[in-house]
Amino acid sequence: MTVRILGIDPGSRVTGFGIVDLDARLSTYVTSGCIRVGGKTLPERLKCIFEELGEVIGLHRPDEVAVETVFMHRNAGSALKLGQARGAAICAAVVKRLPVSEYAPAAIKQAVVGRGRAEKEQVQHMVSVLLNLPSPPQADAADALAAALCHCHTRQVLSRVGAAR
Repeated sequence: MTVRILGIDPGSRVTGFGIVDLDARLSTYVTSGCIRVGGKTLPERLKCIFEELGEVIGLHRPDEVAVETVFMHRNAGSALKLGQARGAAICAAVVKRLPVSEYAPAAIKQAVVGRGRAEKEQVQHMVSVLLNLPSPPQADAADALAAALCHCHTRQVLSRVGAAR
């Protein structure tokens, strides 16, 4: 059985998305891209994220969604805006009745690169290797694909644990 997973890397100006199909142990690239919403007010950007992710969901029909959680870097205001962008992304999935799983950035990097403090370039490289892509995707799309791959790995581990019981 194939499961289609939408990964989302939320951002208040650029939100990355990436879709992979998981069939047994094989993850296959479907599509990825970025929703760019710069130059608008925050409420308009949130609306755009919600609507455009809704279109991606309608077009590609994922079964599950994986979203990167908020991390606190230096600026509390930026973290709050990121949280609002996450909320718009999560709502786009939930209104389509999709289950949403959330993963910390370090957990995503650990699952894809093998190191929780990996650089963006390392994530891009490993995503392209794991999905057999001809070239690395844009950074935000790569982060979204990494979230989807992290979810794939988590599903595989949980299914093995369940089978062992």
